[in-house]
Amino acid sequence: MAVPGFTLSVFILLLHISSVANYPNGKVTESCHGMIPEHGHIPQSHPVHNISVNQMTFRPGSQLKVTLSGSQFKGFLLEARDVKDLSGPPIGSFTLIDREMSQLLTCEDKQGSAVSHTSSSKKKVIEVYWNAPSNAPDHIQFLATVVVKYKIYWVKIPGPIISQQDALPFTTPRATIPPLPTLPPVFHLKKSFSASDCGKKKFCIRSPLNCDPEKEPACFFLSFTRDDQSLMVEMSGPSRGYLSFAFSHDRWMGDDDAYMCIREDQAVHTQPSHLTGRSHPVMNSGDALEDMAWRLADGVMQCSFRRNISLPGFKNRFDLNTSYYIFLADGVADDGRIYKHSQQPLITYKKHNVSDYPKNIGGSRSSLLLKVHGALMFVAWMTTASIGVLIARFFKPVWPKAFLFGEAAWFQMHRMLMLTTSALTCIAFFLPFIYRGGWSWHAGYHPYLGCLVMTLAVLQPLLAAFRPSLHSPRRQIFNWTHWSMGTAARIIAVATMFLGMDLPGLNLPDPQKTFAMIGFVVWHVGTEIVLEIHAYRLTRKEPCI
Repeated sequence: MAVPGFTLSVFILLLHISSVANYPNGKVTESCHGMIPEHGHIPQSHPVHNISVNQMTFRPGSQLKVTLSGSQFKGFLLEARDVKDLSGPPIGSFTLIDREMSQLLTCEDKQGSAVSHTSSSKKKVIEVYWNAPSNAPDHIQFLATVVVKYKIYWVKIPGPIISQQDALPFTTPRATIPPLPTLPPVFHLKKSFSASDCGKKKFCIRSPLNCDPEKEPACFFLSFTRDDQSLMVEMSGPSRGYLSFAFSHDRWMGDDDAYMCIREDQAVHTQPSHLTGRSHPVMNSGDALEDMAWRLADGVMQCSFRRNISLPGFKNRFDLNTSYYIFLADGVADDGRIYKHSQQPLITYKKHNVSDYPKNIGGSRSSLLLKVHGALMFVAWMTTASIGVLIARFFKPVWPKAFLFGEAAWFQMHRMLMLTTSALTCIAFFLPFIYRGGWSWHAGYHPYLGCLVMTLAVLQPLLAAFRPSLHSPRRQIFNWTHWSMGTAARIIAVATMFLGMDLPGLNLPDPQKTFAMIGFVVWHVGTEIVLEIHAYRLTRKEPCI
């Protein structure tokens, strides 16, 4: 019965991956100016793709055919620039020939000033028309960035220089394109990190608490060691693909200073980045980091680097003289491309200043409020509601005598258990809203079904308050309505709990969570079947074995 929740989670994850990884939809407006993909790798130096035009001169308002061709590629970005200012804004606009393979972008507030891919499907030729503006400079050069794989791409491949018909020949050498960025040197770690100095010289975050990366491969470890005005950072964990940590002003992703160690084949590269929300991190220049090193051994990935406590000249790098929440996450990487973290990030319980005194702290991968929410719903619908239903269905002949307020004992027990179910549901219902500060748009169908369960849990006692007398002609209608709503509430509640178990906010162990839920469902259904058989045999006055 856990399959729907599992399937839904996988589906959401695949949607998330397809929408952020390597920008397969071509919406690369952020890269318009520098034409550099935010992949965090060194561009290739020798182009294997070519830009050609159908004529070498133009007039304002004329149209030229531009062709980008070469070996198979997945993504591209094509622009026209003033040959005297190749770092300036794009010139003119484009008209598409094949809308399935290419799309127009608005760069520098100029509509249609660049062309990019529409999908990551492989292609060899792209053809478009370039429209010369009325105020075009004398000489134009076409530039293209081409992506073959996530870490294999070329930036600003130079195309032909075209000139206005009455312009003087252009004689300046092509070598006007600024040099491509390079990454600082990276070294290999000779031995594993140790937790022996945690709380003494190192500020450490560990999961499980007090684990040692030198002895336990499953230990997630992050440490900060102050050295004058800089910090030495060490990070270790299982080598599934990447490890990352981030400094945050709150307990939510968004506007965070993050650092990633990404495995590529048998190497690891360290990349600073900036988190803007629940989207792919924006990779930044690695110039702010020094003494970068890595190690892969025994299924463990480790990386280290040094950064200054204060980096006023680097955008998105936080001042580490201040306290922050600290996130520690891991996930899968393929060919240097990272995917959504495989489990909920570890988040410290409060803000910490890592450049202050050494400490030894832990964190949690799930919220206490969400745990209480799940526990209350579990008790309500797998315990009190189930027992209340069994009492109403099978214990009327057993407890027929009046108990309190002149009501039968079975009815008093049933009412108490069902009111408890409604009360627990109401309390649990509001806890996720308190935790999220509003509606959760990333929890799939779970919150919608939860609202339906909450509605039925409130309506049931209200309906029972207007229960007709035993011999009223409306009593049969009430009985069927009460039974139908109660049964629907129980079925939807169980389905909602199965969906909720797979949400990362609870961080429940798998497959134990599924087995536990299936066990309770089987227990209740089995008990009800046995009691139904027993009741049937009693009505026939047959002995029950």
